[in-house]
Amino acid sequence: MANVTFKGNPVTLLGNEVNVGDTAPDFTVLANDLSPVTLADSKGKVRLISVVPSVDTGVCDQQTRRFNEEAAGLGEVQVLTVSVDLPFAQKRWCAAAGIENLQTVSDHRELSFGKAYGVAIEELRLLARAVFVIDSNDKVTYVEYVSEATNHPNYEAAIEAVKAAQ
Repeated sequence: MANVTFKGNPVTLLGNEVNVGDTAPDFTVLANDLSPVTLADSKGKVRLISVVPSVDTGVCDQQTRRFNEEAAGLGEVQVLTVSVDLPFAQKRWCAAAGIENLQTVSDHRELSFGKAYGVAIEELRLLARAVFVIDSNDKVTYVEYVSEATNHPNYEAAIEAVKAAQ
C-alpha cells in the first residue's frame, strides 16, 4: 500500500491500491443532486479523477480549481473531484468558486470510491489526496498517491497522462 501521512502523521489506507495497467474498479458516489454516479456512467471516455480530503480546505480548493481550469481544454474528458464532503456542501462550494468544467461527487455514504481505490483514511474517515487517469477502455493509465495529504499532486504529469490517453 501507498505510504501516506496527514500533517506528518502516518495514516492507514483502507481498500486496495490501484496500479497503472489495472482495470479501474467501479464505485458508486453521489452527485450534488444525490443521484448515484458510477465509473460505468462515463464508459468510453477518458476520466481524470482528482481525490481530495475536503474541497473546503486550502490545497483541496486549489487542486479542484486547477483541474477545473485544465478541464476546459481537455475536450471530451470526464473530470471528477471526489471527497467525503456532503453533496450539499460541494454544490455550495462549486457555486461560490465558479466550478463549471468538472463534477464534484461525494463518497460520504459508503466510502465506495475510497475503498475501491485504496484512499479511505481509516483514522479520519477522509480520502487521501490522489489522482487517477482511466482510459476509454477502463484501464488505469496514471496513478499518484500523494505521500503527504497536505501537499499538491503533480498537475502537469496528470494532464500529460490525460492527453496521452486520448
